[in-house]
Amino acid sequence: MVDWSGIYYDPREPSDLERLLADAEFGPDLCRRAANLIRFVTRHGITKYGGERGTLLGLMGARRKVLVAGQVADDRSVRLGHADVANPLDLLRRVREIEPDAYIIFKPHPDVVAGLRPGDVPMIEAGRYVDLVLPDTPIDALLNDVDAVHVLTSLTGFEALLRGREVITHGQPFYAGWGLTRDLAAPIARRNRLLTLEQLVAATLILYPRYVDPVTRLPCPPEVLTQRLSVGMMPKSGFLQTLRSMQGQFNLVRRQRAKAL
Repeated sequence: MVDWSGIYYDPREPSDLERLLADAEFGPDLCRRAANLIRFVTRHGITKYGGERGTLLGLMGARRKVLVAGQVADDRSVRLGHADVANPLDLLRRVREIEPDAYIIFKPHPDVVAGLRPGDVPMIEAGRYVDLVLPDTPIDALLNDVDAVHVLTSLTGFEALLRGREVITHGQPFYAGWGLTRDLAAPIARRNRLLTLEQLVAATLILYPRYVDPVTRLPCPPEVLTQRLSVGMMPKSGFLQTLRSMQGQFNLVRRQRAKAL
């Protein structure tokens, strides 16, 4: 994104995305294009981590199934998102208070699991509030198998909206405040327009970002990128990605040794 007003994850000031959501004219052709994009993304299991279609978990029973999306503790969207939540464990506690009878699933953030970023929640502590911790299950499979999703500011909430799930926000992500989510943080007065999901997607995935085709390295529309993702036509990991993975493994070993001491 190139944003001349602010940035989408900082709700303190308007961003170009927020201005689009508040003021743009969403004609029928643009909304149809957004609807087609939603269908393609959900059909092919595309998320922020690429095309990661997983097997449905088949969680049974009459209990309401709720997913809590973990985030990186020092992520800027968390720090700026105006959530009255102290830490990841505090979020789990609050979700249990709100959903006392639900079957709660916690998915830690992949970068935290990989040892790359802070935000680790000890399993014993998490077990006080959740029924199941699934660090490795693809998010698409989880979103297709739960009734609702609780987030601070995670993009998982946006991806849950695409899949028709109820979304409860504890912070102020870019997709909150437009009538599509249940928002527990203080409202943002600037966001006083009711949007359809197609309008939200039109601004967020079509009008706001700039895309580069990973194959041709040329500018492209989102439809080209999602097509690439759906068939796995993405660049292989380079040196920096390999080095980052090694760093994560080192951090995990160091963390395990510290716990043993």
